[in-house]
Amino acid sequence: MLTSSLLAFAASLSTTSATVLQGFNYATTFTSGAAKTQSDFEAEFSTAKGLVGASGFTSARLYTMIAPGTSNTPVSAIPAAIAQKTSLLLGMWASAGQDDFKNELSALTSAITQYGTAFTDLVVGISVGSEDLYRVSSIGIQNKAGQGADAATVVSYINQTRTAIEGTSLSGASIGHVDTWTAWVDPANPTVISACDWIGMDAYPYFQSTVSNAVDSGKELFFEAYYNTTSKAGSKEVWITETGWPVSGPVSNLAVASISNAKTYWDDVACAVLGKINTYWYTLQDAAPTTPSPSFGLVGQSLTTTPLYDLTCPASGSSSSSVSSSAGTSTTAVASSVASSYGASTVETSSAGSGPIVISAASSGYGGSSNGTAVAAPTSALYTTASVSVGSGSISLTTYAIATSAGAVGPIGTGIGGSGSSTTFANGTVSTPTLGSSPVGSSTTKAAATQFTGGATINAGSVGGIVGAMLAVVAAL
Repeated sequence: MLTSSLLAFAASLSTTSATVLQGFNYATTFTSGAAKTQSDFEAEFSTAKGLVGASGFTSARLYTMIAPGTSNTPVSAIPAAIAQKTSLLLGMWASAGQDDFKNELSALTSAITQYGTAFTDLVVGISVGSEDLYRVSSIGIQNKAGQGADAATVVSYINQTRTAIEGTSLSGASIGHVDTWTAWVDPANPTVISACDWIGMDAYPYFQSTVSNAVDSGKELFFEAYYNTTSKAGSKEVWITETGWPVSGPVSNLAVASISNAKTYWDDVACAVLGKINTYWYTLQDAAPTTPSPSFGLVGQSLTTTPLYDLTCPASGSSSSSVSSSAGTSTTAVASSVASSYGASTVETSSAGSGPIVISAASSGYGGSSNGTAVAAPTSALYTTASVSVGSGSISLTTYAIATSAGAVGPIGTGIGGSGSSTTFANGTVSTPTLGSSPVGSSTTKAAATQFTGGATINAGSVGGIVGAMLAVVAAL
């Protein structure tokens, strides 16, 4: 589990999009199985825009292009969106086989022909599939999640979708895939990431029943999932496509479904990401006409602009808080804050290039950049520095202390680089110094001083875009 210092990244978040998307997920049927009509969707879209205590919910994510009870008729959410001027993240259901996916493509092309640019101008993206990779994973199979699709199938469907929209008013639309964060870190699925323009992450701490998942841990679990996903996404933008906390339902390990806990999760997560990351919350309403278990709706059985709990964000975590999109002094301040909270020194050295190396958060620890060069991050690590004299020079020694899942300080692993006088020193191994103290054991130095040993490579060279800014954590919310 991540430490609380790692969670306070919200004020430095930035996105690469000119407009940040904000909406809900919408099913095509009610809980009774009855199909939603155009007027039903219009009522939902209008309610979303008028929610008391919140604003900006002007986008809708769909799961399928096909109207219920038909083979390939376009879903009635499309004319509703046109009427309400609600933007659309289209969905193509991808877990029912090739023949059914052809029907999805047929419904998509029919909608383009039928509604023209009034429709396509509202499309912000196309999601080919939803949690298909999760359902065929070991976790999904264990949870009896149902029929899914493997990576090769999803990639094929993405390519088919690109071909289908070529030469239409939807040509060049941004195409992605939505799946659970566990699917994105699965080594079986990187080809899907490569095929996407963006990826959508679904994360529900409520369902993470194998870890400590009380609502007080919800924020940590969510951002851990987000960090883990971005660490695998490379240059691809990560959208939050589903998350929420249930207002009613069974206890899931330590997670209790209640209105008050849903409010806590909203304050902790929604207020940190809305307006900063493309986000589709789950959900506006899921209890019409009957209430499912669990139920995640912001409103109950009656469709109303008055939610079940206050959606007003605390001033310190509201979506209107300032956003920094540059590295500069903010990342140095971040490094100081994170390091000092653990009694360690900030990692800074100008011994290589024009530096400095600064700490920034990553899913697997802390990495940074030196002179714009991305460096790798050791696993779950915090750094401390010390200098020793070698001849007429000074070697900057940097080691890292492992933060365990419980937040405790564990043993020291392999050290990283530095330089002394004109002498180059190879990497070495250090034993177990106390966090914040000088390293002990053999020297852990290297002239370049820009390579962290161990862990995965992170994109920290530029802390200006969605990936870099996500890595630049700030002081506690």
